[in-house]
Amino acid sequence: MKRERLDKVLANMGFGTRKEVKQLVKQGRITVDGTTATDPGMHVIPEEQEISVDDEPLTYKRWIYVMLNKPPGVISATEDARHETVVDLLPYEWATKVHPVGRLDIDTEGLLLLTNDGQLSHNLLSPKKKVDKEYFARIEGRVTEQHVQAFAKGVELEDFTTLPARLEILSSGDVSEIKVTIMEGKFHQVKRMFAAFGLQVIYLKRIRMGSLHLDESLEPGEYRELTEEELDALRGRER
Repeated sequence: MKRERLDKVLANMGFGTRKEVKQLVKQGRITVDGTTATDPGMHVIPEEQEISVDDEPLTYKRWIYVMLNKPPGVISATEDARHETVVDLLPYEWATKVHPVGRLDIDTEGLLLLTNDGQLSHNLLSPKKKVDKEYFARIEGRVTEQHVQAFAKGVELEDFTTLPARLEILSSGDVSEIKVTIMEGKFHQVKRMFAAFGLQVIYLKRIRMGSLHLDESLEPGEYRELTEEELDALRGRER
């Protein structure tokens, strides 16, 4: 296990800046294995040693993996001057450390993974990995088998031609309901693909990313940590 500075560990867990943590140490409010800490720079193994603040033992987690059902009106960023961000929906001790894996448009709902595991994030987003992303959408206009075939070949947009996508028609009419699976995640991609055929996406929700499926018990704005099974499946994508 890696040894780390006590002030860095506590700062990463949301107990303030290193300067503020030093004040906690100075006030005698931090103990390590039952002994009052006197040096904020002391090295600890947070996974193995008991660290307490105000006599409350801490549960240290080096890596955080959170599934969020992103609501509309919230942006996929860690900070923004005008809009609420996805990390604003999380507890402080998570919000200060994680980042969203990819982005959903401000009006798009659904599955968003947030983590501080940069390697996993990179591998899920790398174009070489071709991690598929599945969406449910309502489309203004009739979606037909011709669109299914066109998506399967790749849709030519102004600046690029998409990789082949899988389009499933759930219902077709004045408002059609569909599922679409793409392997890229370019800006407004799903909306632009339908717009290329004169169709407008009026509702969009991501329901899957690779092996990770949205937990339908999560209401918009709700979140939970990934299960070990979900995490193992995602890591399997890394190898």
